[in-house]
Parts: sequence; C-alpha cells; structure tokens
Amino acid sequence: MVLLPGALMTPKHMVEAGVLTAVQSRLLALDVTLPDLHALTGDNQDALRVLETQLLAPARDEYDEVWLGGISRGGHLALSYLSQGLGPLSGMCLLAPYPGSRITSNCIVRSGGLNVWQPTTEQQQDSEFRLWQWLKDPAWPRQVYMGYGVDDRFADGMQRLASCMAGAELHSVPGAHDWTAWLPLWERFLDRHFGELA
Repeated sequence: MVLLPGALMTPKHMVEAGVLTAVQSRLLALDVTLPDLHALTGDNQDALRVLETQLLAPARDEYDEVWLGGISRGGHLALSYLSQGLGPLSGMCLLAPYPGSRITSNCIVRSGGLNVWQPTTEQQQDSEFRLWQWLKDPAWPRQVYMGYGVDDRFADGMQRLASCMAGAELHSVPGAHDWTAWLPLWERFLDRHFGELA
C-alpha cells in the first residue's frame, strides 16, 4: 500500500497519527509506504511520474497486490494517477479525497451537472477539470474504499465524487477534515479489507 499524505502533511505526521500503529497492532501482512511528494511540481505530473516509476512499478514486481491510497490532497493525487491509466492497481483507499476547488465544482454545477458539463479548451489545461472529465466515464480497480467525516468542509464535493464511484465501498463517520475522521476510516478499511491475523 502506497498511502499519499495530504497537503501540509508529512509522513511523520501520518506516523504520529497512528497510521502504521493501526497496521502493526492488527498483525497484518501489509507493507505501507508513506512517500513525501509535495516538493515535486509540474501540475502533478512530476509527482505522478515518481509515484509510478519509483514506487508502484517496483511494488508490482515484488507483491501480489498493490494498493494506492491517499488522504485529502493525497487522495486527489491518487485519483489523478488512476485517471491517467499509468498502471494497474489491486485497489484504492481514499480518505476524504479533495474533490477540487469550489470554483471547479461550481462551474460544473452551474452547467447542469457532470453529465451535461463539457470542458472548455482552457479547462482541459487544468488538472482539477481534467479529473472531473475522466469521472464522466471512469475505470475503477476491482476494490475501491472511500470515506469522509460527516462534518468535513468538503463533504458536498465528496458526495458528488462518490456518485461517480459505482461499486465502491463508501463510508461516512463522525468528524471533520482531520484525524478525528481519517484514523477511524483507516482502521475500518484495514479491518474490512485485510482482516486480523492475530
């Protein structure tokens, strides 16, 4: 599992929040990598290239299953990876994935919704609009888990995102756009998809 941190979040923050402890306490046969790709620029392209060539492609050579996940902006990057078809995944774990700015979502809503909206040439140059264009007809891995806090400030956008995820496992828990929701969602994901070996 490659789990991508959110904006202004480092792998250290994820460790301190209990992400790895939740795996270790369950004695799971799951290796988790927490990369820091925030320094990479280029409209996500540099980060996506490193994610594929240095993390996911080597993992596919070593493991039977390779999952990609992310928290907030990390979830957005994970979706961008999937939208570009860079490589096969066994599944995805999206914890409160950032759905894009209100400018993006409002533009799509004002056009009549995602099914009606057609991106302009200018919008096609924007990574957020490109992701929503892909969400019109997405190709998902066999297993997709998504969750968010009911008081998350991006909850409305995440609900629109969830409506594009046919067959996904969707969860909401008490909490906001922080670890009060993210850690319980992560623990629920681990229990449902990997089980306890103890």
